[in-house]
Formats: sequence, C-alpha cells, structure tokens
Amino acid sequence: MFWSIVGTIAAICTTVGFIPQIIRGIKTKELRDVSPIMLTLLLVGCSLWLVYGIHLKNPIIALANGFTLSFVITILLLRSLYKKRTQKLRDP
Repeated sequence: MFWSIVGTIAAICTTVGFIPQIIRGIKTKELRDVSPIMLTLLLVGCSLWLVYGIHLKNPIIALANGFTLSFVITILLLRSLYKKRTQKLRDP
C-alpha cells in the first residue's frame, strides 16, 4: 500500500510537470526554446512506459504515461503550430 501511494505521488508530479510549459506556450505563443529532440525522446520513452504499464496491468504506470504522452504531443503540436505562424509573419 505504501509503495502504491509513493508511485501515485511520483506519477502525479512527473505528469503535472508538463502543464506549466503548455500554459506558458499558449500564453506566449512561443515554444521555440523547447528542444524537439528532448520532446521526441520523451515521446518514445512515454510510449514504451505506457505499453509496459499496460502489459503489467498497472494502472498507475499506464495512466501516468498516457497523460504524459498526451502532454508531450500537445507541446510538440503547439511548437509546430507556433513555428509555422511565426514563419508566415516573417515571410510575407
């Protein structure tokens, strides 16, 4: 029981950690300073953790990585969207 609580708290902390970046990106319309290589590695890592959690039938691992994966995808999509928007504004 104790380790389930520790795992749940750890999962919440690492998952929620992406929300401030998403909020900042939406407010500033700028995510150029976020490394696409880091995001790609996180995308792969979270995908593998998700599959692993499903394989183990462990809802904490699966849900945390499923949510984290959705946040990483959101950041990648926003980064791409804002990059295209910035390029259109620069190139008339």
